[in-house]
Amino acid sequence: MVRGLNPWKRLDKFPVALRLTHNAMPADIERLYDDHAQALFAFLLNFTRDENDTRDALQEIFVKLAKQPGLIADARDERAFLIRLAHNVAVDLMRRRSARVKYHEQFGTDPVSPFATTADPDEAAFRQQLSLALGELPPDQRAVVHLKLWEGLTFEQIAATLEIPLNTAASRYRYGLDKLRDRLRPLYEEMKKAE
Repeated sequence: MVRGLNPWKRLDKFPVALRLTHNAMPADIERLYDDHAQALFAFLLNFTRDENDTRDALQEIFVKLAKQPGLIADARDERAFLIRLAHNVAVDLMRRRSARVKYHEQFGTDPVSPFATTADPDEAAFRQQLSLALGELPPDQRAVVHLKLWEGLTFEQIAATLEIPLNTAASRYRYGLDKLRDRLRPLYEEMKKAE
């Protein structure tokens, strides 16, 4: 677990937008939201790097569950099913909004950082660089790194959740960590010299 991670901003117990369609929902949709929304929000925020996109994707997941209550009925592991659904929704969202992402990159706007703020300037600089480095990872590698480091899943669980081979999960994690290490090594060495 990475120290200082603020994996979510506090979400409402059950969003108003979903309450409007509550009559069409299965009885346990609120329980699903209460049990899993925080973890899904953290996963989506790390994946999309934008709080508004994250909230849109989270809402899309629960609206989809409300419209198709049978989707989760056969799931052996609710959390794994919901993370896989979140991954698919996030990929679709990123495809639909690629023009906006290119605009943000072109004009240098920073993505939302999933890390808590800190008063220590060195730690703040490191967290900012780590957030940027995570954002530079390909989405598939970022998803695996997030599930391994922040959700604590095994490679077997990650492979099942994302519906990828076990070796693919492990290699995406290794490649992601290698890229993070290479990207952050100069900052780390600079901070060590300053001590």
